[in-house]
Amino acid sequence: MPVIVNYPLFIRTTLTNFFFFAGLNCFLLLPLYIQGLGGSEIEIGVVMGLYSAAGIVCQPLVGAWVDAFGRRPFMRFGTATVVVTELVALVSDSVGVFGVLRLLQGIGYSAFFVSNYTMAIDLVPVERRGWALGIYGVAGLTSTALAPLAGEWMVSRYGFRGLFVLAALLTSVAVALVWRIPERRAHIDAAPGRLPALQGSLDLVVQRPMLIALVFGLGSGALFTFMPTFAESLGVSSLALFYTAYAGAAMLVRCAVIVPSMLIQGLATGILAALGLQLARGHQLPVLPFLFLGGFLAGGAHGFLYPGLAALVTDATTAARRGAVVGLFSAAVLSGNALGAFVFGYLAARLGYGLMWTALSLILLMGFALSVKLEEARQYLRNEVASS
Repeated sequence: MPVIVNYPLFIRTTLTNFFFFAGLNCFLLLPLYIQGLGGSEIEIGVVMGLYSAAGIVCQPLVGAWVDAFGRRPFMRFGTATVVVTELVALVSDSVGVFGVLRLLQGIGYSAFFVSNYTMAIDLVPVERRGWALGIYGVAGLTSTALAPLAGEWMVSRYGFRGLFVLAALLTSVAVALVWRIPERRAHIDAAPGRLPALQGSLDLVVQRPMLIALVFGLGSGALFTFMPTFAESLGVSSLALFYTAYAGAAMLVRCAVIVPSMLIQGLATGILAALGLQLARGHQLPVLPFLFLGGFLAGGAHGFLYPGLAALVTDATTAARRGAVVGLFSAAVLSGNALGAFVFGYLAARLGYGLMWTALSLILLMGFALSVKLEEARQYLRNEVASS
């Protein structure tokens, strides 16, 4: 097993990832604030979806710019932009203003994530890339577990203004870390650059992972957008158990091979669908165990799929175009996130949460059908590169 301490700049890049997303993940609780301002599920979906919509537009462009101009300028811009939005949130009580802030956060997130993630890939040899991206992802998932816990504590004692202060402080640490980070790339194995000779495998190696990333994003977008208000409708005052189970499961399986994760994610939303439908019919059920199980399964799906897909897609490109491919891959996930927020916000408002989760489960099962042959595609790429 590779030793992480051999890569000090990789560690710093990963630590920056943790603090940036710790601040940004405080806004997972924003749907509750919008609801308190009088916003409906549709308005919540629009506000939260604008974040993803900005990324869909920006990330393919940012990826190309990162390749042309380097990683560091975009990390600086992204962290600084998000800090500004968190400070403005302190003095805002308008749903419309929060829509604009989420749009700007999507731009800042796009600039930071594509550049930071690409730098992380630059710093690790190709044979260790899947492992390294798993470690890198653990940093973000740890923030997913801890930020809502700290955020709920801040809201209970100091209100949402306290939450926004916490977010700004955490992101400011990321600003300090990236401001002096060197613009440097480690040696990169040239083997993945042989892909142009493998054009016949594009459907298996590139297009299929991007489509699966879209469906995966659809599920995660709906989960994180509507879980706070769904839990509140069930009478649950804290989502700490769900977020902890999600992040814990994802970290446990982060370094695993690609598996049919859509099935696991579909099972997670199926549990939420059954819970919502049964409670709507007046049945009495213990809510917290179901939320924990749903979070654990969804996090497991995340942990299996994301690093494997990311490594597969980036291994299938040259170093000169790595930022562009990272941008496209992340935009595919964000496209699903935006669709999840917009479409399922409408379904929740019109049909209720039970039927909304049911519809999402069916779509994720379609994604499972796509993922079944993905390991076959990965093995095909390995064999062809080895024989080139």
